[in-house]
Amino acid sequence: MASPLDLDQLQTFCAIADCGSFTEAARRVYKTQSAVSMQIKRLEERLGQALLLRDGRKVSLTTEGEALYARARRMLKINAEIVDMFSKDDLVGNIRFGVPDDYAVKLLPVILSSFQRTHPRITVDVRCQPSEELLSGMRSGRYDIIVFTQGTMHEFGELFRTEKMYWVASHGGRALASDPLPLACGPSYCTWRADAVEALNRINRDFRVAYTSSNATAISSAVLSDLAVGFLPESALQPGMRVISQDQGLPRLNDAQIALLRASHAYGGIYDALATHIVESMGNLPGSYYARDDSDAVSSAAE
Repeated sequence: MASPLDLDQLQTFCAIADCGSFTEAARRVYKTQSAVSMQIKRLEERLGQALLLRDGRKVSLTTEGEALYARARRMLKINAEIVDMFSKDDLVGNIRFGVPDDYAVKLLPVILSSFQRTHPRITVDVRCQPSEELLSGMRSGRYDIIVFTQGTMHEFGELFRTEKMYWVASHGGRALASDPLPLACGPSYCTWRADAVEALNRINRDFRVAYTSSNATAISSAVLSDLAVGFLPESALQPGMRVISQDQGLPRLNDAQIALLRASHAYGGIYDALATHIVESMGNLPGSYYARDDSDAVSSAAE
């Protein structure tokens, strides 16, 4: 009978896979770099496969390493669940949490304030950044948990909410009637921007990018000031915004997808407490956060 794998070795392996560096992984698992190297050597010998490719300072996964990573993550998660099942310890600690500012103004204060009431001994350090920067920060070890709003191509990103995306303009404004259509949107790497541009090109609608910002509040201000037309997910809409109906010549947009991603160490205990609270709080939000122009316009946009 084969002996079981060493969970400590798997934790180290996942840390290397997360950040692509033995040096950074050693810092994350509180070991020396030589100890980390020895753990990976023993794991590779145990499995009889090379798991990591080393190219100078850069480390990547082999095909076998990718297959192990998926399963190692699941083993670490199950291990944390078992430990929690028998633990009588109070939930105490600090979590580094990242979230896009699309949700920071309206939803985050409510969600985190309720979490702090039920878990007063868990501190949450929050940083608001665009999704791409949050994902980059997760790779570099700046976060334990992030919520990101560009869907998930990440195997361990948990998709937990889908929302309608709406074209929006200022009430009584002229931006919608302008030709070319002025847009307020995120940077060029923004998935929502790429989707909107592709949709406008598909119907041959002329447009120009009139206002660019990675800050959702700045985008909303540009729309409310009638500088441009924007596009936002349902729960990010604000009073004073007019939801544009499809019969006004703008194409339907793909739904917004909201996902949660953890670092490989962020299972069980305080991390499960926060992740569960976020998923349940945002996942159960009713579809009533949009700003209404009139009921016909809203229903037309949702069709």
